[in-house]
Amino acid sequence: MTEHREHSHHADSTPTAIVRHCDVAVIGGSAAGLAAALQLGRQRRSVIVVDSGEPRNAPAEHMHSFLGRDGTDPAELLVAGRAEVRSYGGEVLSGQALRVRRDGDGFVVELATGDSVAARRIVVATGLGDELPAVDGLAAHWGRSVFHCPFCHGYEVRDQRLVHLVTSSAGLHVAPLLRQLTERLTVLIADGVEVDAAELATLAAAGVDVREAATATRVVAGADGRLTGVELMDGALIDADAILVGPRFHSRTEAFADLGLRPSPHPTGLGEVIEVDLMGATAVEGVFAAGSVTDPSQQVLSAAAHGSRVGGAVAMSLAAEDTQVAARPSGTVADWDHRYSSDPIWSGNPNGSLVAEVAELAPGRALDVGAGEGGDAIWLAEQGWKVTASDISSRALARVQAEAERRDLPVTCALADANARDPFARGGFELVSAAYASIPRTPDLRGVHNVLDAVAPGGTLVILSHDMEAMQDPKHQHRPFDPEAYLHIEDFAAVLETLPGWTIAVNEKRPRPAGSASAAHHADDRVLRAVRHG
Repeated sequence: MTEHREHSHHADSTPTAIVRHCDVAVIGGSAAGLAAALQLGRQRRSVIVVDSGEPRNAPAEHMHSFLGRDGTDPAELLVAGRAEVRSYGGEVLSGQALRVRRDGDGFVVELATGDSVAARRIVVATGLGDELPAVDGLAAHWGRSVFHCPFCHGYEVRDQRLVHLVTSSAGLHVAPLLRQLTERLTVLIADGVEVDAAELATLAAAGVDVREAATATRVVAGADGRLTGVELMDGALIDADAILVGPRFHSRTEAFADLGLRPSPHPTGLGEVIEVDLMGATAVEGVFAAGSVTDPSQQVLSAAAHGSRVGGAVAMSLAAEDTQVAARPSGTVADWDHRYSSDPIWSGNPNGSLVAEVAELAPGRALDVGAGEGGDAIWLAEQGWKVTASDISSRALARVQAEAERRDLPVTCALADANARDPFARGGFELVSAAYASIPRTPDLRGVHNVLDAVAPGGTLVILSHDMEAMQDPKHQHRPFDPEAYLHIEDFAAVLETLPGWTIAVNEKRPRPAGSASAAHHADDRVLRAVRHG
């Protein structure tokens, strides 16, 4: 954990590109990608999901056959899935991956913002895009009265006038399912499409209205906009309340071309998919794929299940690799060590809000959680505090140590993760501060409890945070960080309110004092000060 602030800037205020580091980059944030990320987060792997916001089922208002969530708006599932991923510290970034390339033993994902993500493994969960037949007006009803999967949406059109547009030789195979849904079924075989004559005869004998050389040209709608029929090339009009089509599909894999990852023709001839083995591994070492990009027949439930399986396989591959070298590397540590490998990125000034909150306190033992380059720790030491500067990055702490020695200040540097077991001395500090500290979430809020436990009886806790409402402003979208994956000030306040022996003295938003880092980009601070009674 270290200070989580905005990009460094040049004199002309042009944002500097950021390179993030993680164990796994998941490209695609629908059911499969989020399920993979959740599985990985629960194995204590750092995950960054890059989501362009283009799910295959975006036009649909409800999803079906998902046990326990039948009839749910697909968007609600994604909201819940993102929250679950973030609850384990996984980040979900809105954006587009333009290119994924090999970099040594790992990969680099180049984002449309100019930023990038370095990862040890890649999960491709970009899904498929559907290409509807060239029928005027068909797209306007797609996802509602025009659908492609009898299992996903067939029940909702039961007993209605249903027209099945067969535009490929593979399209006829679902007709028996449609016949079970309604007795008012018309099957239109487009001109030039070759189908098995025996199948047509069987359908006709079972009461299905089968018409050959019947190419649809236009969807007809009533004054209320509801679908009422299909017009054929010869001018004939077929009454309809709903239409089933078999679209062509394409895999969204352009960003992976430099890796040599190429889609293969699907057996239906209707599109291309990424071939994977039983555990989701592709032909490219270190690259896995999950969801409909590997199998167009997957519904949301099966896509999520596949993503979960693939996430487990990726976790196994990383664990095996790390065990071979007897290591337990952390993608989070690598991320912050990389950031601190360049020139200093913060101003070196103490945070003005911290200065204001501790000005009246008698110096004692102080713990600076997420010390970063040590602006707060150095200032506290200058005021007579016996300071321990804690951070997850050894490179950050090396800078703190060097500056403390230069000024001849007694600052102790402690390499520690706030989410570890007992990272700080319990009750060991009269002041515990965390200024913009990036502490990844855990479902049990372990980081919150670890920080609170470090405060001595009679001691003070000071937490500073960005104003999260301002963080959602569009001007901050050039930011490859997901603030929802980290603890907020509200998390500390909520826990404090449940604990006896604590008093919250300050919990407010206020203007950030002049001279603080990033003041030009975040005008307000959130400030929490609490006292632990003796």
